[in-house]
Amino acid sequence: MTQHSESIAPLTVTDNRVILSGPADLADALPYLLGYHPDDSIVILGLHGAQGRLGGRIRTGIPSDAANWPETARQLAACLVEASSAHGARPDAAVLYLSQDPPEGADPAETAERLRPLAQLVRTACGELDVPVYEALYISQERYLSYSAPDGRAEGERLSLLPRDGSSPMAAAAAFAGVRVRGSLKEMRRRFIPLDGEVAVQQERGFDEAVAGLAPRMVGPRTEQDAVRNEMVDLVDRLLHRFRRVPAPRDPEPAAADARDDALLTSSEAARLVVGLQDRLTRDIAAGWMEGPDAQTALRLWRALSRRCVGTFETHAAPPLTLAGWVSWSTGDDVSARVALARALELDPEYVFARLLYQACNEEIDPEPLRASLRRQWSAHRAQ
Repeated sequence: MTQHSESIAPLTVTDNRVILSGPADLADALPYLLGYHPDDSIVILGLHGAQGRLGGRIRTGIPSDAANWPETARQLAACLVEASSAHGARPDAAVLYLSQDPPEGADPAETAERLRPLAQLVRTACGELDVPVYEALYISQERYLSYSAPDGRAEGERLSLLPRDGSSPMAAAAAFAGVRVRGSLKEMRRRFIPLDGEVAVQQERGFDEAVAGLAPRMVGPRTEQDAVRNEMVDLVDRLLHRFRRVPAPRDPEPAAADARDDALLTSSEAARLVVGLQDRLTRDIAAGWMEGPDAQTALRLWRALSRRCVGTFETHAAPPLTLAGWVSWSTGDDVSARVALARALELDPEYVFARLLYQACNEEIDPEPLRASLRRQWSAHRAQ
């Protein structure tokens, strides 16, 4: 059955004890459900049972080329059904969100109308899999529009305001549960964007020198490879000691905190360690800084290293990005883990460690077995 725009009875969604009724509550709930404000995103939430219990959540970027919208819609619908079925039950229905800010100075209503065909494509794709989309929403700049309004909503109609901060059922429940919204997806991704300006110029020179000095040794005799790994682990030790001496402030402004961390690294140190981490065994040993008081310090270092991967060396960021994702996941921050791992796979889609971690994180697998394996590897290295 294909689900089009039939008039649907008022929707009630329950997630634990939270009841979301109508498009305003659903629009307001999205950042609390994801842990961040999505930008340029398509999000589908699966619903289960007569009461609309929330299930799987699928997010992807909005393709800039509308020619890719039909295939994206089909893939998203299939992913929602597959992911939900893997956890025990296919969804009975879904809620769809399109989140995209308009160009500067433009009216959000124009963007909402431009994306209306995409919303219909996703609804049709879900309907073909017997998953009716009960509500389809456009969200931008604290405003929303329902594509599923019974009156059809005239094209160009102005968007409605979201509920005032803290006044919605989901906001109250999130505050009670200590759920934290980390800002926008763009802001989270920005922490991994390469540096620019003079620092980038110096960093590229540092990479040229590091590659010339380390690459021959990393593919040389076994004894030379082991020597390079030991040098890299010692370098991580020194850098972590330096980062510990400049602790991160509580709840810092991310850009300011990151700039301070960037200043703790020289171009030579960053280049040598990034090149060294291209070796799988070195990376796995470095993954041992994953828990306890060292975990957050290591996370700061891996983020800083990913920002040093500039110019032609941008793809070298896959290992430090994956380590950042691993530390985040290991310490219970699944949201940040997915952002870092998605960035790693964006740069290198075939980076196996990132792919495995991303899948495990999305499937909510317990990270402890991997932690135990890395502890053994860490102990074996320290015992040499």
